[in-house]
Amino acid sequence: MSLPASGPTMYPRVGARWAAGFLLGLLVLGGGAPPTLAPGAPGTPDGVEGQAGGDPVPVLVVPGWGDQAPDVEPIRRRLTEQGWSESRVVALSFRDAFGSNQDHAEEIDGAVSTLMALTGAEQVDIVAHSMGGLAVRYYLRTGETAAFVRRAVFLGTPHRGTAAAVLAWGDGGREMVPGSDFLMELNQGRPVPEGVEALAIRTPVDLRVIPASSGRLAGPGVENVEICCPSHNALVDHEETFLEILRFLREGPAMDEVPNVRWPG
Repeated sequence: MSLPASGPTMYPRVGARWAAGFLLGLLVLGGGAPPTLAPGAPGTPDGVEGQAGGDPVPVLVVPGWGDQAPDVEPIRRRLTEQGWSESRVVALSFRDAFGSNQDHAEEIDGAVSTLMALTGAEQVDIVAHSMGGLAVRYYLRTGETAAFVRRAVFLGTPHRGTAAAVLAWGDGGREMVPGSDFLMELNQGRPVPEGVEALAIRTPVDLRVIPASSGRLAGPGVENVEICCPSHNALVDHEETFLEILRFLREGPAMDEVPNVRWPG
């Protein structure tokens, strides 16, 4: 089952993995095509923090530059295995996977509205990979439904841009260039609005967020964790990374800052 983020139109995939492989060789970001919501499986085990009736807060999973819902499927699948029902965890595909973060923010707004209508939920959590996190941050400032977002997770998001973006295309690629007008505006004031709890996860071996420290998001209400040592794309299917996501969605931030590197094992 898939649901459009804003309207019933379905769009073809754009050769995501070809683009991802090409850009990996160039040290850029990776893969995809259009806006659909794709859901997961049932059950609500003990320990899943939720709303009335014991249901966990719904989660929208947002892909990065060039990627689509299938590329963040591991996150969606793992959450369904941990108790999020079919209707309460969905992944988004954008109309233009290489498009501007402003346009993506509008699609996120529509997706959140759809998810809340389908579930009857009063709040939504968001997990975003790579450039998807920039669109989420822009949405949190401008979206009509942004006030209903409880927690946001950013995985390998280039909050201050990435040198690799000079080789990326589309409006999204241009907006990720360090010092772009988009980033300058986005990074003025609070990193996320007051009332939203955020977790920024980065890896020290990220070859698509250059420097890797750009994955850190400083400011009130933000927990930062550096995990050794998945690649940029592997963040979406890395056991320790997922455990951090799960902990945060269930419990909220451990503290404002977590300066240490989380080593595996």
